[in-house]
Amino acid sequence: MSSIPTQKTAHVKAADVEERWLLFDASKHTLGRMATRIATCLIGKDRPTYTPSEHGNTHVVVINSAQAKMTGTKGDHKEYQHYSGYPGGRKVVPASRIREVRPNDMVTLAVRRMLPKNRLGHRMLKNLTVYPTAEHPHSAQQPVLVEEL
Repeated sequence: MSSIPTQKTAHVKAADVEERWLLFDASKHTLGRMATRIATCLIGKDRPTYTPSEHGNTHVVVINSAQAKMTGTKGDHKEYQHYSGYPGGRKVVPASRIREVRPNDMVTLAVRRMLPKNRLGHRMLKNLTVYPTAEHPHSAQQPVLVEEL
């Protein structure tokens, strides 16, 4: 009878994982592909220390959200909708209007919908900061610019 060595899975706490800062330039990336990469980083699935019940301890800064790229005719035809809760309260707003009025919401919504729909996902979303221009106050954290996706 041979004994098979048992392998143990380590539960890595978020406090034990080193904090990292990433910088995405939305003018250089397609919105959906960038959002998938951001969500993966916020969850922590791009690290070997991934633990499903802990957040990845990653902070993401997105700049130039007003110039986020969309493929095809999404810039003209994509619509964002929300519901007030009242009968007839469905509001539909075209993406071009959202880009003018609240450009940060396009990136935030795309990432939020890819995160877990629970308390942990809400905590992960707090580590995402989006700015409509190239200026941001996080230069002291020395965020690493993400070039390729």
